[in-house]
Amino acid sequence: MALFTTGEAVAVELPIARIPTRAAAFMLDLLLQIILGILLGVLFMALLAWADADEAWADAAGVVALVSAMIGYPVLFETFSRGRSVGKMALGLRVVRADGGPIDFRHAVTRGLSGIVDFWMLGTGLIAIVVSMCSPQGRRIGDALAGTVVVYDRSPLPFAALAAPPPWLAGWARQLDLSGLPDELALSMRKYLLRFRTLTPEVQDQLGRALVITVCAALRTAPPNGYPPLHILGAVLAERQRREIPPPPMRPIVRYPAAQPATALRSA
Repeated sequence: MALFTTGEAVAVELPIARIPTRAAAFMLDLLLQIILGILLGVLFMALLAWADADEAWADAAGVVALVSAMIGYPVLFETFSRGRSVGKMALGLRVVRADGGPIDFRHAVTRGLSGIVDFWMLGTGLIAIVVSMCSPQGRRIGDALAGTVVVYDRSPLPFAALAAPPPWLAGWARQLDLSGLPDELALSMRKYLLRFRTLTPEVQDQLGRALVITVCAALRTAPPNGYPPLHILGAVLAERQRREIPPPPMRPIVRYPAAQPATALRSA
């Protein structure tokens, strides 16, 4: 078992998938990849024969079929099934982020491309086995680069409270490019919102201002004038959750008092 702190600042324990189970899932996926590669190769050859294409096109078609089967297969499945290929579904496994949240295309494509080193560089998967054995969470190179972990998926993650966005900053937050916001910084924002009412006014202000400066620097935007840190951080976090998390009915973790000019964030 390993302890994860989810993106909503909830601690959960999930069982880590180890080499035997992951190897079985990989072999099942590999069988399907071989079948897919053969089918694509036959289809491409038939199309090229019909078009009377030269040998260079045949070589290119072979490369496309190989890449589609070896890389496209895991990337597409893990993206659209939120971390599960056919082999992982059969063995009850799922790829999750290092904070326990669901992965997206960025994580899947990083793992898929890194599989060239993990599995195909020596042709035996020895690199993935050795690296996984040396990792406390059984992570191969692709997992380390993507920030992911493979766990057993027999029980779903618990739902947690989401940030309630301040309506007066919702439009500003919707225009932000949140790709530059790292998971660790988002987790710090969530912890600040959860602990806000337990902090002294001085800590609320100092910690909030520091977080706003760091967050806006990561997003390459200026903080909106006239709003306290609580509102700005809540708007950014709520927008991030809106884009990444399905909206189940849940209790908001913070409610916002009306903005007061005396506590507004001043530009540094």
